[in-house]
Amino acid sequence: MGIRLHFWGADQTVTGSSHHIETAGQNILLDCGLFQGRRQDAADINSHLALTPEQLAGGMLNAVVLSHAHIDHSGDLPLLSKQGYRGPIYTTPATIDLCAPMLKDAAHIQESDAEFIDKRRGRRKAIGVPPGPGAIPVPPLYSQQDAEQVNQLFKPVKLHEPQLLAGSTKDAGFTMTSSNAGHMLGSTCVLIEAVEKGQTVRLLFSGDVGRKNLPIIKDPDPAPAADYLIMESTYGDRLHSPVGDVKQKLATLIKAVLARGGHIIVPAFAVERTQQLILLLHELIDSKQLQEFPIFVDSPLAVAVTDVFKKHTEEWDADACAFYNKHEDAFGWNRLRYIQTVQESKALNGLHMPFLVISASGMLEAGRILHHLKNGIEDPRNLILITGYQAENTLGSKLIAKLPEVNIFGEPMRVRAQVESIDALSGHADQQELLDWMAPTAPGLKKVFLVHGEPVAQQALKAKIEERYKLEVVIPKRGDRVEIS
Repeated sequence: MGIRLHFWGADQTVTGSSHHIETAGQNILLDCGLFQGRRQDAADINSHLALTPEQLAGGMLNAVVLSHAHIDHSGDLPLLSKQGYRGPIYTTPATIDLCAPMLKDAAHIQESDAEFIDKRRGRRKAIGVPPGPGAIPVPPLYSQQDAEQVNQLFKPVKLHEPQLLAGSTKDAGFTMTSSNAGHMLGSTCVLIEAVEKGQTVRLLFSGDVGRKNLPIIKDPDPAPAADYLIMESTYGDRLHSPVGDVKQKLATLIKAVLARGGHIIVPAFAVERTQQLILLLHELIDSKQLQEFPIFVDSPLAVAVTDVFKKHTEEWDADACAFYNKHEDAFGWNRLRYIQTVQESKALNGLHMPFLVISASGMLEAGRILHHLKNGIEDPRNLILITGYQAENTLGSKLIAKLPEVNIFGEPMRVRAQVESIDALSGHADQQELLDWMAPTAPGLKKVFLVHGEPVAQQALKAKIEERYKLEVVIPKRGDRVEIS
């Protein structure tokens, strides 16, 4: 028998996760994520799915398995449905609850950014000024209605319980078994067992592997036994700072900005990172390590997501549960305010006092964070605090690279604000953590495929895996097809 793998996303890059798998006439998709990068490149890549609209409408795709809710793994699902897919999307209950607001928000951001850039382009044209680079409007991939429609396709699965996928039988097709990935609320690694003519091949998809001792979520489960492994490699070339160091660094940076009267602008993913930061800030103020000062969460999505976190306490670790039980609301207190409307968001830019604002998107590619950045990036009193991975060519990656000037909404802006980063909160395992995570399954593996990483990180991790485990490691590129047995 053979399993045919078609690598379609997050191949030699960290966004747009999507892998098409076929056996015994059955087809499944592992993840269906949005590629994030240069505006026009992203639009071109995201509009072309692993299967054509004709194949989707014809029922060729039997099932989708979703590892977790992050948009680079789930964000193209509404387009999949829009182009004709009507089968099930298997994932955890927490992921289902997260995807409902996240996918609708992704559609809203696409619509809003296209409208904003189109209006700005029109104003510049009216006064005879040519549009700046990056100022070309990109039509939304899908609407908020499309995002709501795909919610009907989700099918919940429990961790560690085998699930026969649609179109399959126990004698031919696919069975999935999920385990906790420790990356974010509801995140999973997925073992796919493909059966054909009495033979079984076990393919393990890591999803995004998390770290031990991250705030709120439980530690990753050990990797189960498998024949082949598709593994992420985001931080395959580096080691993180210890998680325990993050609170002290956060407190030190904030104190310095408060002393000089500046603003702290924190781009953060609305899911997981925002909740982790809120909890850490609450702990710092609760323990008197920080004075009370205004803190804003400027993301309607973060409000909805925080409600999902409160609903799924079964996903929390013991420390988060203990802190939550000590407070009426660990994610909200007197000095914290959640911003809902555009008018409230704009009003923050007129505040002449120190404050901290957490806003999406985490890679500074879209959303309200761009407006805060535009208003604060040229003030040297301010701090831009990067708290997560920044994909190549994103605005966040350019800030970390300390470029003296960046484009925001197509206009050049001088970077005069302080830029710092904290990687200890990363939801991605580093090189050593990935090697340790795969240790239980390594003895039985025939081959490893590295995805979800930049080429430099992948080459470094490939060398370490080959050295430590003596395994064959392949780094596929988008469009590669491989048969395994």
